[in-house]
Amino acid sequence: MARFTLPRDVYYGKGSLQELKKLKGKRAILVLGGGSMRRFGFLDKAVGYLKEAGMEVRLFENVEPDPSVETVMRGANVMREFEPDWIVSMGGGSPIDAAKAMWVFYEYPDTTFEEIIQPFSFPELRRKAKFVAIPSTSGTATEVTAFSVITDYAKGIKYPLADFNITPDIAVVDPELAETMPPKLVAHTGMDALTHAIEAYVSRMNGPFTDPLALKAISMVFEYLPDSYQGDMAAREQMHYAQCLAGMAFSNALLGIVHSLAHKTGAAYSTGHIPHGCANAIYLPYVIRFNARDAQARYAEIARSVGMKGTDEELVDQLCEKIDEYNARLGIPKTLREFGIDEKEFNEKLDHIAELAVGDACTGSNPRTVTPAEMAKLLSCCYYGTKVDF
Repeated sequence: MARFTLPRDVYYGKGSLQELKKLKGKRAILVLGGGSMRRFGFLDKAVGYLKEAGMEVRLFENVEPDPSVETVMRGANVMREFEPDWIVSMGGGSPIDAAKAMWVFYEYPDTTFEEIIQPFSFPELRRKAKFVAIPSTSGTATEVTAFSVITDYAKGIKYPLADFNITPDIAVVDPELAETMPPKLVAHTGMDALTHAIEAYVSRMNGPFTDPLALKAISMVFEYLPDSYQGDMAAREQMHYAQCLAGMAFSNALLGIVHSLAHKTGAAYSTGHIPHGCANAIYLPYVIRFNARDAQARYAEIARSVGMKGTDEELVDQLCEKIDEYNARLGIPKTLREFGIDEKEFNEKLDHIAELAVGDACTGSNPRTVTPAEMAKLLSCCYYGTKVDF
């Protein structure tokens, strides 16, 4: 038996933020990131709409990019004190991911972080609150997914938490919020969305409900991302919807080792954090060539769906070349060395990171089985830009 789960309601289109007026409850907590929602006036709008719905509102602000376990626990403490019946999170993937994890510890104060690391092991939620997610970036799609990524900085590891319990009740996909993204964020989140859709399509868990969503998302990203990057707001709106479709696909079909590598390298090097979408963009063509040994036909179907022609082998090459071309147009480096990761540190940590990546929650649904030695070899290719031929 398989399962397909989405939020009960997805509101989309310009001005859809005002759906907050229709929520029924007594108290709402708004979980936010670094200040862009306040700066651009969306916070005031959201607070106004919630008050119009008759609710008392509390803010939890300044969730950092790649939120920490400590931030999650701090937010859960605020929730336990305030006792909201709606958790509303607005912003990029980070505040929404953090709010999802806070939700668990709000409803189950005695649960430990270690207990929920195991995928699909969460206790039953919605005993105290329901959840609304309002994305301002066009990439993570956390507003429609069963996932949350939380970082343990003491260990230097990103943990992808997974459970259908944390699929939001309501997603508000208002493209006006995405109009505020700077170009680099447009690039990184756009390639994150493309990675989500491609990995979902070739995943071992793909199926008839997820395939059409993934293919549509891929064609929309290829069509609209360059113009969105150049500041075309009509294209930006379409990218906001494309990333949401990709999220619906991967939340149910799961992901693969592009994400395993991104999770385990993002916070691993002293030379600086690798933004998640940027890491995915760098790794994606290398992983496609690695996985093509077992999933060539699926990648070829993706290439055909966006108008490419040739044999399956040729189509895989064309797909990788197209991704390389998009990365170049979006100012994304081709290798980890080009990104600026120190070579000596990279090689010292290589085997350990490869082992962690094999153990990542996303590895199990990758179309090709991978050993720690193969993962290390693959990551080396991503560092040096060498050809994947194994």
